[in-house]
Amino acid sequence: MTFDSMAIGAGPRATAREDADTRLDTRTLQQLDSAHFLHPFTDHGALGAKGARVIVRGDGIHVWDSDGHKIIDGMSGLWCVNVGYGRTSITQAVARQMDVLPFYNSFFNTTNVPAVKLAEKLAGLAPPGFEHVFFTSSGSEANDTALRMVWRYWQLMDQPERRIVISRRNAYHGSTVAGASLGGMAAMHAQGALPIPGIDHIEQPNFAEHGRGLSEAEFGLLAADWLERKVLELGPDKVAAFIGEPVQGAGGVIIPPQTYWPQIQRICDKYGILLISDEVICGFGRLGTWFGCERMGMRPDLIPFAKGVTSGYVPLGGVLVGERVARALVERGGDFNHGFTYSGHPVACAAALENLRIIEDEKLVERVARETGPHLKAAFARLANHPLVGHAEAIGMAAGLNLVRRKGATVHDCEPFARDLAVGMVCRQHMFDNGVIMRAVGDRMIVAPPLVMTGAQIDEMVERIRLCLDLTLVDVQRRGWLD
Repeated sequence: MTFDSMAIGAGPRATAREDADTRLDTRTLQQLDSAHFLHPFTDHGALGAKGARVIVRGDGIHVWDSDGHKIIDGMSGLWCVNVGYGRTSITQAVARQMDVLPFYNSFFNTTNVPAVKLAEKLAGLAPPGFEHVFFTSSGSEANDTALRMVWRYWQLMDQPERRIVISRRNAYHGSTVAGASLGGMAAMHAQGALPIPGIDHIEQPNFAEHGRGLSEAEFGLLAADWLERKVLELGPDKVAAFIGEPVQGAGGVIIPPQTYWPQIQRICDKYGILLISDEVICGFGRLGTWFGCERMGMRPDLIPFAKGVTSGYVPLGGVLVGERVARALVERGGDFNHGFTYSGHPVACAAALENLRIIEDEKLVERVARETGPHLKAAFARLANHPLVGHAEAIGMAAGLNLVRRKGATVHDCEPFARDLAVGMVCRQHMFDNGVIMRAVGDRMIVAPPLVMTGAQIDEMVERIRLCLDLTLVDVQRRGWLD
């Protein structure tokens, strides 16, 4: 069998001969992958020795690998496949647009029909005061764009000295130079002489890590007040904006106390600071509202988005621009010297329009708010009784749990595993081996499943997670890590 003729669609009921051929092709693909494909955030030496998992098909909440294994996709691809796999109406919308106009740029006073319709649609779905959108191809580009808009805004307001943007440690806002600088991940900064000038950071609102001796409400106010301290340290006339995800995603599904964001809003209002709500993950229903800022009590000025806008079927991102910034750019700005070849790509916009229609017609945002989100939260709460779980929590269709060496009376009394043991990676491997994708962020295990997942499917996923926790417990006992 040649590479081009491989039976990539062979599902779990493939014949024995097909299974054998698929396994052979898996090895060939892994060799080619190792020889030519540099993956994101990957130790390529380790990957080459092990071989990449080859995903070949998706349907609903499941994906299949090239060995025919059916897997629950607990991470929605990468936080993005909100409507699930196999939505032929999206692929048909893409094909129709490909036939009519596969591409044209948005430069030189030019537009296209899908981009116009999508901009109008997003303005209708956004919180009040958001009538404009700038399109990009990714979340990283969206956050780069937000940074450029912030700096341009303060130039136009005759306060060019306001250039500092404050973010949070352990935050993720993309992997471009600006996105990685806005993010607060030390490992990324160490490899690139980052952050760039004009970016500063405060601590994240992680109650389990920093809230000892306080109630969650008290800690939320304390964590928000770290922003005011930083503003006063740097000088209010130098600070341009604060950026944060409503719930930190790649940082480990860090859910701030309810008191946190309202206090952040008050501080931004007090000092006239622009507020950026990074909704690349939290947007389009993930938290049970169209945008996470609506659930968290924020009134941002800019909303970067991506991922769920097309459910990942075609790359697309952008920034929803609030009235305060939009008025300055439109009425006072002249040329905004920023943009991308694929801004407002007609095919991507066509995919987004059909994806948003599905979310609306199937009432997925409402289902997450009233049914599946509460179901996931209750199911994860039951995992808290496992010997390895320090605490488990969920919000909307996102959840996380901490693996600990010894449980305590409170989340602050738990004893963690030594970091170099990488227990989270041990657990993640058991997940992969038992048909569920769950991400490890250190020793915090997280999920963000498709919004179409049913209550019964949530229960099945959580049963598999419990099984894998049991297997991890046996593993760490055998290795002597609990002694």
